[in-house]
This record gives sequence, structure tokens and C-alpha cells, in this order.
Amino acid sequence: MEEYKIDEQRAWAAFERRDRGHDGQFVGAVTTTGIYCKPSCAARHPRRAHMTFYVDGAAAREAGFRACLRCRPDELGRDREAVAKAVRLIGMVDEPRSLADLAAAVGYAPHHFQRLFTRDVGVSPAAYARALRARRAEAELSEEKSVTEAIYDAGYAAPSRFYADSGERLGMTPSAWRDGGRGAVIRYVLAQSPLGPLLIAATDRGICRLTFGEDERALRRKFPNADIRPDDGTITPWVAAALAQTEQPSDHQLPLDVRGTAFQEKVWAELRKIPLGQTRSYADIAAAVGSPGAVRAVGTANGSNPVSVLVPCHRVIRSDGSLGGYGGGLPNKIRLLEAEKAMPTLL
Repeated sequence: MEEYKIDEQRAWAAFERRDRGHDGQFVGAVTTTGIYCKPSCAARHPRRAHMTFYVDGAAAREAGFRACLRCRPDELGRDREAVAKAVRLIGMVDEPRSLADLAAAVGYAPHHFQRLFTRDVGVSPAAYARALRARRAEAELSEEKSVTEAIYDAGYAAPSRFYADSGERLGMTPSAWRDGGRGAVIRYVLAQSPLGPLLIAATDRGICRLTFGEDERALRRKFPNADIRPDDGTITPWVAAALAQTEQPSDHQLPLDVRGTAFQEKVWAELRKIPLGQTRSYADIAAAVGSPGAVRAVGTANGSNPVSVLVPCHRVIRSDGSLGGYGGGLPNKIRLLEAEKAMPTLL
């Protein structure tokens, strides 16, 4: 069996940026202190010459190193098991459990578990529970039921609680969600950009679509019963800011009104964390969302991004440094990466 080899250059880069997405993939050992850490450890970095890497804590201990008491790299597996158990517990009940009850069930102090859960899932336990109920409501609303029936069947104690949550999650009224966007107003602009023709569309909450080469017909297929109309100047500031991003990328984040599956939304949220001028591999993103084996699924979620450029899926490349695909075409991916000074160098 071939021994697993660590790319030490990439491992050191992960330590330099304290990248949580690489926690659990390897550890770094400091020869001057005899201590090994996980990549996200907050301790001061040693010199590169004093750092060596191992596939896991067991290998580092075998080589004579001991675990860091600050980042506790050997507890990572226990932390992830606790988060996974909490996710299952949240999914088993209709009413959200309190943070104290949830933390007690998995054996952690509440404030510590809140940080762990948010780090691994991307949202707090309470926000995850709200999103789960909202997704249930979306599924119920897609069936032939009254809105009130769907609200109660999704686990809400009262319609008022659903309407409060749906204001955060859905961006449309419950009836509109059930009926293809009926009642929602979506304004759009067909604009020329340095990347070619763009469709930019927005609700009152934010930009819901930014795509290459689409037109009004594509928007109507996506939202068949919405009130879709050419922009009357309402979304002009957002359009101008989005077009500026295609010419001179920045880290400024515009308001978005997008929805997907729970996994898609985790991937999109992770994409928005990639700093300007940097790239990540599909494997990096899979690890960051807690599903290191889901590289292909990450690629699919990446390709489903409804707001190109603003959710920077162009910053995701293959592990070998090659560019991979891009919905807007590889020439546009190259233009964006070159503008951000993030073009990978193939070895």
C-alpha cells in the first residue's frame, strides 16, 4: 500500500492562514518545542525550518511529539462527533431545543459548544434549527395544502413564528414560495460587462440572479409566477456595484436573496469566505463544510451558484492547480482570477 504523502508547501500555507478547513487532514509538529498542532491553532507560528508535518496525531506521537494544550488537536474527532449528534437531535424534534439542553446531550459546556457548532456548520444551533424548519415548510408548501396546514405540519407552534422565520429565510411570502414566486416582484437588467452580457435580477431583499448570457425568458422559467419586470431604477445601485465587481473585484459583499439546499448554502457561504487574491481547491471547500469526501458534490453546488462573481465560485480550482470548469466559460474565469492576481501557477 502506497504511503500517504503530505504536500508540505500547501500544509504550511494552511498553517500560515490558520485554515480550519484543513483541521483533521494533518498536524504540524514543531521540532524546537516537541509539540504538534492542528492547522487552525492560534499559537504563534514557528519558523518554517522548524516545522514538519504528519498525517495525524498518532504519527506525530510515534515520532516523539506531544499534543498542543491550546488547540487540542486530538479532540477534533470528538468535537465533530458531538456536532454530528447535535445535528441529528435537532432534526428529530419539531420545536428547537435550547442551547443548554443540546450541549448537555453531547457533553459540552453551552458557550463552548456554540462555538464548535458554528465553526463546523457555519451557523449557530438556533439558526440551523430555524433553517431546518423553514426547509420543511418549503417542502410542505410545495404540496397541495393550505398555508396554515403547511406551517403546522412543518413544526411551527403558530403562524406568527413561521412568518418571522420566513422573513429571514425565504425572501418571499409563503404563498409565493408555494406558487412559483406569485406575488414576488423581481426586477432585472440586461447589461454589458467586461465579461460579456449579464442578467442581473433582484428582489427587494437583494440580488437573486447574476448569470452569463441569460435573458428574461430564463428568469421567467426560474420564477414562473413572479412579477418580473425591467428595472425602473430601483436596483440601479446594486447593478452598478455588481458590474464594478466584474471589472475591479473587491471584497465588498452585496445583499443577496438566494436559496438552495442546506449543502449548497453551506458551500456558497464558504465560497464567500475565500479572500480576494486567493483560491481554494474543491477538496478544500469539501473539508471546510465538514464533508471531505464530497468533492464531487461541492463541484455540483459550485456549478449551481445563482449569483456568479458575487459568490466567487471562480476562486475554486482543482487540487492539481488546473482551473476546472466555470459556468461563465473558462476565459471569464481566467479574466476574474487575473484581475484578482490569483491565477494559479501550474508546476
